[in-house]
Amino acid sequence: MIAIIDYGMGNLKSVEKGFLKVGVDVRVTRNPSDIDDAAGIVLPGVGAFRDCMRNLTETSLIGSIIRSIEKGKPYLGICLGLQILFTESEEFGLSKGLDIFKGRVVRFRFSSNDLKIPHMGWNNIRIKKRPPLLNRIEDNSFFYFVHSYYVVPEDEEIIATTTDYGLEFTSMIWKDNIFATQFHPEKSQTLGLKILKAFGDLVSVHS
Repeated sequence: MIAIIDYGMGNLKSVEKGFLKVGVDVRVTRNPSDIDDAAGIVLPGVGAFRDCMRNLTETSLIGSIIRSIEKGKPYLGICLGLQILFTESEEFGLSKGLDIFKGRVVRFRFSSNDLKIPHMGWNNIRIKKRPPLLNRIEDNSFFYFVHSYYVVPEDEEIIATTTDYGLEFTSMIWKDNIFATQFHPEKSQTLGLKILKAFGDLVSVHS
């Protein structure tokens, strides 16, 4: 079973529906023991970084998330589920993240009004290194984004894909059992479903 972590933020229903559509067994939960028992975990999220970390703390879920990652369970982070893996975010002042990876979450800043914030809609990804979740995805494929902040990893080796929006930013990371996307697979139609299916297959092999 894959646990989709419910901490009061995120597109839980659309993520759940996406996995079920490709035949992957998932359970939406905020119970730490469910997360400890799960074969893989998914952390979706939309909204503010600080609120995300506060909610995870108040629901006592941080320990279960970190334990699962340290045990080598496949982890899929979506949007905020990517950002909180890093040291800190500058959103609404500095907020501490999980610090699994060194780096910061910063806001798009453009000198002209040509590019709107948030970055919202379809954009393509450029594959720097190909994680298993992208085995059936072609380079320059389009996925759906909605965000005002992006991650700046200190270790460029974890960057799986980048995307251009006024600058080249990290749109997916991968290291060992950790996969995380700035784009939303659950909103990205056929290609997004391929990623969810690939994650489900990876969890099956791991378990």
